[in-house]
Amino acid sequence: MKNKKKHIVSRVLEGSIAEELEISPGDELVSINGQRIRDILDYRYLCNEEELLVLIRKPDGEEWELEIEKEFEEDLGLEFENDFMDDYHSCRNRCIFCFIDQMPPGMRKTLYFKDDDTRLSFLQGNYVTLTNIGEMDMEQILRYHLSPINISFQTMNPQLRCKMLGNRFAGEALKKVDRLAEAGIEMNGQIVLCKGVNDGEELEYSIRQLTRYLPYLRSVSVVPVGLTRFREGLYPLEPFTKEDARAVLGTIHRWQEKLYREHGTHFIHAGDEWYLLAEEELPPEETYDGYLQLENGVGMLRLFQEETTQAIQERTGDARSHSVSLVTGLLAAPYIRRAAEALVQKYPGVSVQVYPVKNEFFGERITVSGLLTGQDIIRALRDKPLGDALLLPCSMFKSGETVFLDDITLKELEETLQTKACIVKSGGKDFVHAVLLEEQDEEGKTAQPYEVKDIE
Repeated sequence: MKNKKKHIVSRVLEGSIAEELEISPGDELVSINGQRIRDILDYRYLCNEEELLVLIRKPDGEEWELEIEKEFEEDLGLEFENDFMDDYHSCRNRCIFCFIDQMPPGMRKTLYFKDDDTRLSFLQGNYVTLTNIGEMDMEQILRYHLSPINISFQTMNPQLRCKMLGNRFAGEALKKVDRLAEAGIEMNGQIVLCKGVNDGEELEYSIRQLTRYLPYLRSVSVVPVGLTRFREGLYPLEPFTKEDARAVLGTIHRWQEKLYREHGTHFIHAGDEWYLLAEEELPPEETYDGYLQLENGVGMLRLFQEETTQAIQERTGDARSHSVSLVTGLLAAPYIRRAAEALVQKYPGVSVQVYPVKNEFFGERITVSGLLTGQDIIRALRDKPLGDALLLPCSMFKSGETVFLDDITLKELEETLQTKACIVKSGGKDFVHAVLLEEQDEEGKTAQPYEVKDIE
């Protein structure tokens, strides 16, 4: 296996096997059990074994051959200069619905990178089109039995898939699903629905074809295409109407009933946006089959509703008194407001103001909170009463960072609005704790209400 990249150790975890063996930052990991390391997947899976022969090259060229006996799946405790241990695979498609093509110029470069890397599907849950999978990638998946892999199908019509993905090999790539299913690889699927393109009879055909891969294909989500205001020169796509949404839900519900009857799974799932657009109630929790597609916006509102209801029911209430404000996108606003009202009934001294923010940066058709920018929030809240704290959903930020999509930082937002801002996790219990200004310890137990300090 060829790989020109050197895997240089950047950090050795304290108390780890690597520290005990005196591996140091700057050392190069050459091989494990005689096999060269291609990427982080090779490293993780080769390290699972109980007996390892690890070849380390020191900065001066000296090589150490280390024989290691350890517990199965016990980590060596190494981190590398390149976390992925390889370059990301960029997308070769020109999808007619691509969100990145609909972004304005002038944003940070990383936001324009289109990945289509199967390894990110296993590591981070990304959806991939299979057009980027070479034979080496396929062999790696089958060798390690990597599961699940998340696949962007869009359609099972090969000719239409070529058109939608702007790639003449996109239809042929669907044959790789057969190899994955034959090997028992678990999969989840996604269909980004475009009006007049892959909906209607094409959606019916795609669902019918995808059911052939049960039980290895565990679930398929159907989500509406996201359309920003930056579509000049792109394929002419139209937004779905309420009537369109009801038709899509009718198709999905009919297939759910049939497949649950025959296979004990609902299999095909509608994104939350369809229900809001159709002005229909969310389906009950059991229809989501364990929330397999949460990251795709399927069942997030139902799960939030269930979790907040339970968290509030477990409380008796008290006389605490403070005020907070909440920012949300237009999509989730009714559910956030409903949860806040239920919580206030038990804590009448707590005042909660919910602010749904219109997305002017990307366009008002984008209604999810995760795509709100700092400038839109500042514009919407500049003259509004914000109380003791402004609560922001974590979906607005990249994991581990406090920067909005438009590069405005959390600190800059706090200084502009002259308020304390808190990032709130997505769970219902997290929501309740945040509104009540409670901290949680590492085990998730409720601590004393924390003090909201003034901006210095």
